[in-house]
Amino acid sequence: MHNFKELIVWKKARQLVKEVYLLTKQFPKEEIFCLTQQIRRAVISIPSNIAEGAGRNSKADYAHFLDIANGSAFEVETQLCLSFDLEYINALEFENINNKIIEIQKMIYKLRDFLKS
Repeated sequence: MHNFKELIVWKKARQLVKEVYLLTKQFPKEEIFCLTQQIRRAVISIPSNIAEGAGRNSKADYAHFLDIANGSAFEVETQLCLSFDLEYINALEFENINNKIIEIQKMIYKLRDFLKS
């Protein structure tokens, strides 16, 4: 078992949740039960799966949950692309948050590779 609260990737993913929630507050009200809800669920999944994996008894289980967390990160990235396409966020907002997502994806990959070595 690992102390997930000490992981930089978990801290960054947690901060990402806050930023996505603040960003999606500006989405149109008709999106509340569609894109807004979907993107929020996906972004919450990132730190949640990092934490759940850390609580597992094997490195293989931990790596599996990191794969799920990374899948959620890619889902959020796609949903933010759609949000940009729909003009719910501007180019600066998109670039800023997308860079953070890419950083988290890379960190998850590195942690996963470390567990498999």
